[in-house]
Amino acid sequence: MLVIEKFAAPEAVASERLELAFETRCKSRLRTQLASGEDCGLFLERGTVLRGGDKLLANDGRIVAVLAASEALMEAMSGDPLLLAKAAYHLGNRHVAVELKPGRLRFAADHVLGDMVRGLGLKVNEVAAPFEPESGAYGHAGAHGGHGHSADGEGRGPRIHDHFSYT
Repeated sequence: MLVIEKFAAPEAVASERLELAFETRCKSRLRTQLASGEDCGLFLERGTVLRGGDKLLANDGRIVAVLAASEALMEAMSGDPLLLAKAAYHLGNRHVAVELKPGRLRFAADHVLGDMVRGLGLKVNEVAAPFEPESGAYGHAGAHGGHGHSADGEGRGPRIHDHFSYT
């Protein structure tokens, strides 16, 4: 089994791919498979959250690119920034991970949450897409070794998610 305990430099060229849903990318200890089918084990710093585009260094020297898998999401849309802010507030108040995009926000598919957001006046659709939610106000960019990431949610890299533990 391939063992991965470290991050590689962002510019490293990957020879392997690891595609994971967001919930799985929040686990610092994980047995999974590369896209090739090869078994691998992740043993990363506790609290690490992998992001699509991260590069990992396997113990045998191979570089593994992390891909955000497509997953079932709900996408709320509105041209009214206040409505989007209200929806984000109410979802966040329920500790729901939310991905913010211009004119829309995404969260894991849940009919109860979808109905709540519709009730606020937003149009909600079910979509399948990679999920890269915000890291939280207390998250730390670049938690895995100093190479920085943007704080606007568009950067890549693991983040320590505010006060939640995913391991």
